[in-house]
Amino acid sequence: MKILGINASPRGSQSQTRKLVKAVLDGAGSKGATVELVDLCRLKMEYCNACAVCYATGKCVKKDDLQTLYKKILSADGLVMGSPNYFHSVTAQMKTLFDRMADAVHCQLLTGKYTVNIATAGGPGHEKQALDYLDDIMLNFGSFITGSAGASASQGIKGFVNAGAKAFRLGETLTDDIGKKKNYVKQSKRFKDGRKYFQELVKRNKDEWPHEYKYWDKLNWK
Repeated sequence: MKILGINASPRGSQSQTRKLVKAVLDGAGSKGATVELVDLCRLKMEYCNACAVCYATGKCVKKDDLQTLYKKILSADGLVMGSPNYFHSVTAQMKTLFDRMADAVHCQLLTGKYTVNIATAGGPGHEKQALDYLDDIMLNFGSFITGSAGASASQGIKGFVNAGAKAFRLGETLTDDIGKKKNYVKQSKRFKDGRKYFQELVKRNKDEWPHEYKYWDKLNWK
């Protein structure tokens, strides 16, 4: 069982987000999972330029570190996505990663995976502005959401201590969900609607997006 944690804070070892992501990984590791932590801000990344080549071929034209990270994401059983709240959303680095995964959302390539989301903030807002965003994005990719955790500096040290304990427990739960292939009924309904939407989108663009059309066709559009 592979669990990949992605920290999108630029603050390195001083990052509270990183500490919470690691807490989730520690919890997963305590249950026997193989874990890896990636500091997204240390990678060389280019922005998506909307060329749509990935739709047509399944490959990105950019040659940078996200190519390797993308393969790790697809091969992982579980994901931990962490970001501080910067101006009412995730960091630019996390958004760049998501933008570069457009083919993955069209083909719902995270189907069957499970995710724990982490967010922090200096003031209020990490829940509605960052965690809700991360939950929504990962559901769009087709991944179940095991849960989320976070804290604000305004809550003081106790807030981060409590968030760390919750994050560790979520890591344990994440491994249980993967092992049992837990079905979250309400999330499954959303996945069904999402697959239908993206299938219809791909069908409308089948001449321009042959890779994605062939992908869904091999699955018999299920």
